[in-house]
Amino acid sequence: MKLKCLACDVLARPLYLSAAHSPHIVDIELFPRGLHNTPGRLRGRLQERIDAAAGQGYDAIVMAYGLCGQATAGLTAREKPVVVPRAHDCITIFLGGRERYDDQFEQQPGTYWYALDYVERDDGSGGNMGMGAGTGTEGQSVYEEYVEKYGKDNADYLMQVMGQWQAHYKRAAYIDMGVGDGSRVENIARSDASQRGWIFEKITGDMVLVRRLLFGDWERDFLVLEPGQSLKMTFDENVIGCVLPATTNQT
Repeated sequence: MKLKCLACDVLARPLYLSAAHSPHIVDIELFPRGLHNTPGRLRGRLQERIDAAAGQGYDAIVMAYGLCGQATAGLTAREKPVVVPRAHDCITIFLGGRERYDDQFEQQPGTYWYALDYVERDDGSGGNMGMGAGTGTEGQSVYEEYVEKYGKDNADYLMQVMGQWQAHYKRAAYIDMGVGDGSRVENIARSDASQRGWIFEKITGDMVLVRRLLFGDWERDFLVLEPGQSLKMTFDENVIGCVLPATTNQT
């Protein structure tokens, strides 16, 4: 098969490694992680590239994205199938599946996540580099606005108050995917944990979902949208499902 992979750049290294070993021809196109800050814009960019792949000889379009704040909700397959992991976000993909993510969440729900590609691909648009909730979609621009309006001291205080989300976090977890030198990012996670009074844990990642996505093994843990079908959020263990062209629902 010939596959077109549309992917968030926070998964760059695992994707390139898996593509190199895939039995299929895989063309990878990366999108900046900062596009998550505006889900509608990300959705539009992805749909444009899905549309543009028509007539290019691909057998399928594979998405290295989860639901991602519903950025992928509404995407429509055109000429060829579109394959999407059943995942809420990239943390599930880094960990290798929903079951493992659920286990981690049950053990330690207050976790702030770190991964090599996520940090090294920081484009300055998302504030903090960790993958925890509350990273702030436009934290730097808000801070600059506060400085202009209220002065630096007041801006620092306001940002500190706004940052109290960190109080319910108890753990900094560095996900080691085994690709590239992640020592700098691991040290960042350790330092953040020390400064904030969190515990630190190094967790071994799993590339199984990325590998299966690029190897064409889509029978489980993936949604395959056939031409004309659109992606929707299902609010259940399936995470995502499809809407048929005639608006008949199917999960």
